[in-house]
Amino acid sequence: MSSTTINSRLKVQYKNQFASELKNELKLDNINQVPKLEKVVLNIGLGKANDDKRQMEIATNTLRKISGQEPIKTTAKLSIASFKLREGNKIGLKVTLRGNQMYEFLDRLINIVIPRLRDFHGLSNKAFDKQGNYSIGLNDQTIFPEITFEDSPITHGLQVVCVIKCEEVEHSKALLKKFGLPFERSSKEKK
Repeated sequence: MSSTTINSRLKVQYKNQFASELKNELKLDNINQVPKLEKVVLNIGLGKANDDKRQMEIATNTLRKISGQEPIKTTAKLSIASFKLREGNKIGLKVTLRGNQMYEFLDRLINIVIPRLRDFHGLSNKAFDKQGNYSIGLNDQTIFPEITFEDSPITHGLQVVCVIKCEEVEHSKALLKKFGLPFERSSKEKK
């Protein structure tokens, strides 16, 4: 029996349309220079609640439902006395999405989750790092349709990091705009 893979809508659009459009818009010489989404990493930092088993269980359940994968526990690499942190303490959870799952998650984030945010004026233009990766911080995990209040009575934050292979930060932003991420308009754009 042969297994057929169903490609995500965003992945198909990227291959068939966005890659060639970005090559022309960014005036790149080679199609391999076009910015490309490599992975999406979901993080939950537990902070002061790292010893609370219930909080850890809720956060694990949240990531499992949102991503469809089992999260791994992250541990402290250094001891920091002022934060009452010891080396080896469990400080959070993370999931790394690649391939079709990455594109499916990004599609749901853009079309279902972000429109559910209250008082939303666009994603920050300042959340890019020097390599062109983009971080989105969400204050409440219950905006995901997979999460019910019964599953998650305690609200906690969630960080989504889009790791992008690109040459410049502006290339990374152009890719995310093609995918449909709504960025804040600058004061120049509002006029």
